[in-house]
Amino acid sequence: MAAALTSQAALLRRGSRVFFSVNCHVHSSGGVTSKEHYKIVVLGGGSGGITMGARMKRKIGAENVAIVEPSEMHYYQPIWTLVGAGAKIITSSGRPTASVIPPGVKWVKSRVMNIDPKNNTVFTDSGHKISYDYLIVALGLQLHYEKIKGLPEGFEHPKIGSNYSLQTVEKTWTALQNFKEGNAIFSFPNTPVKCAGAPQKIMYLSDAFLRKTGKRSKANIIYNTSLPVLFGVKKYADALWEIVKSRHIDVNLRHNLIEVRADRREAVFEDLDRPGESKVFEYEMLHVTPPMGPPAVLKGSSLEDHAGWLDVNKHTLQHNKYANVFGIGDCTNLPTSKTAAAVAAQSSVLQRTITKVMKKDKPDKEYDGYTSCPLVTSYNTVILAEFDYNGQPLETFPVDQSKESRIMYHMKADIMPHLYWHGLLKGLWGGPGPYRKLMHLGMK
Repeated sequence: MAAALTSQAALLRRGSRVFFSVNCHVHSSGGVTSKEHYKIVVLGGGSGGITMGARMKRKIGAENVAIVEPSEMHYYQPIWTLVGAGAKIITSSGRPTASVIPPGVKWVKSRVMNIDPKNNTVFTDSGHKISYDYLIVALGLQLHYEKIKGLPEGFEHPKIGSNYSLQTVEKTWTALQNFKEGNAIFSFPNTPVKCAGAPQKIMYLSDAFLRKTGKRSKANIIYNTSLPVLFGVKKYADALWEIVKSRHIDVNLRHNLIEVRADRREAVFEDLDRPGESKVFEYEMLHVTPPMGPPAVLKGSSLEDHAGWLDVNKHTLQHNKYANVFGIGDCTNLPTSKTAAAVAAQSSVLQRTITKVMKKDKPDKEYDGYTSCPLVTSYNTVILAEFDYNGQPLETFPVDQSKESRIMYHMKADIMPHLYWHGLLKGLWGGPGPYRKLMHLGMK
């Protein structure tokens, strides 16, 4: 597997070398001569960080903005659902980080090691000491495969994959292709996760693939979720229950994956309603959704809440303790699903909040918790779930989005990636709110 990963990484980087050599004078990784103070410092070069970097560049000028991000590649992770099902290739998901950093904005190619909000200072693993007037934290979350006994080393064995990691997503497709007969098991952990619909998406796609290849009659498809519900919003949960029933998929609620015995193809799940009790499932295919948690660097920074997430006001995205610190995306404690769609909606609110704070005014625009989850139910259908903080549907289109739709699938597979690269990351897409009002004649 290591050789395959090395080959894959080389392929993804090959196209970036010329870009890096031409642009290194603009996107410097920094050194002893690097500028040490910026008006705005953005921590993280994921979707939230790049988006806010672009927005702040237009607001205060590129020379006043720095983005701290160690990775050479930037990935559009929502497409990994389709990669794991063989509908897309992994190389389509990645681009050089240098190509998405807003031109002229300082790229500090380092990892954040410590944040000192009392002194408006950030320290990196390359020795940078960067001070700021305003800080935007967009550090995402961390995957914790190691919290499941037997992982990540279990991925060296066949029949097991995970769409949540660059290193394991193609193993999902391999396991699906090589399926013969037995249990195909899909897990959902007992932690917050990014894109909470993704563990189900690969399950529905696997069902469709096995039907297409004539193997479905030999498969028992099982969804073991730690949650007490199939989906958090009732309207879409009701629709999904109809799908799992019609496709004869077994759902076990409140089951949490705690161990993988990959050499024996066994997965152990604890029963969360019966502490101390567990059940062993044999598998022919296993898709793992790992436990997830907040960035470790937040711990002890006084920026985190009791659970370790960035503590921000859920309406303004301003930190609850430090007025010049703001947050966006998966690292925050915002009580909504962690998706790229949520980042888009948050970005327009956050730009307004920071603008007001810079002018010594009170923030006057509120984030309503909007997020979206395109629930892929086959190779050509999607249920487009959109909802707010209250779990109420907040649908963009004047149709019942709880019904499977071919048009929504093409939007997920073809339009959304384009909107991500050329809209969101350019700071030009703040979510579908304005279009929703037009679609519903101003009534939403």
